[in-house]
Amino acid sequence: MSEAKSVSVFFPCYNDWGTMASMIMLTERTLRLSGVDGDITVVDDGSGPHTQDLLEEVERVFPAVRIVRHASNRGYGGALRSGFASATREWIFYTDGDAQYDVRELEVLLRHAGPEVDIVQGYKIARGDPMYRRIVGRVYHWSVKIAFGLPYRDVDCDFRLIRRTVFDKVELRRNSGVICVEMMTKIHRAGFRCVEAPVHHHERAHGKSQFFNFPRIARTLWQLAGLWIQVVVLRREG
Repeated sequence: MSEAKSVSVFFPCYNDWGTMASMIMLTERTLRLSGVDGDITVVDDGSGPHTQDLLEEVERVFPAVRIVRHASNRGYGGALRSGFASATREWIFYTDGDAQYDVRELEVLLRHAGPEVDIVQGYKIARGDPMYRRIVGRVYHWSVKIAFGLPYRDVDCDFRLIRRTVFDKVELRRNSGVICVEMMTKIHRAGFRCVEAPVHHHERAHGKSQFFNFPRIARTLWQLAGLWIQVVVLRREG
């Protein structure tokens, strides 16, 4: 039986004007039907005018929803760090603002949030992306899994429910997408208890990926190498 009765939800948002309103509505409904006391935050990471207009309307229609705004784009890791810092409830749930994950499946994670669990990590039942992205995703997954000694089925699945006290011990420093590897490596090494749950992953309905271009992939590989040297070779906090 779930013990997660208090959850802070946040969404990192970068130009996700086509999906954010529906995600907020579905999240409010999911929290209500699950009997969970929750709050919702959107971390706007320097989005353009379409998203700004949408978030102003969100503030008007959903006054309980908190908007954290970055004046300029800090990167995916920067948005996650702001989201974690803004959380006040016992548990924290986040997923991406592009709606490739169904926020209603938060209920799946909640079912696993027992007293002996610190993090419920989702894993994709099947990846709803074009073939080339599925191939790159699998190569990335196995590379970081082996390099960092991680036991998880899907390190790169950003559908997570985490006990807030985890961040009393785990300090995140990365501002890029490498933050996911940093976070799961530090959580694993700190001995926090993780269970995994299957979730669906859908084709992108709006916008485009910020990751799948050569310069960004090259930067990610360079940053992963630096993280690996720090936490695996030198065994520093990173």
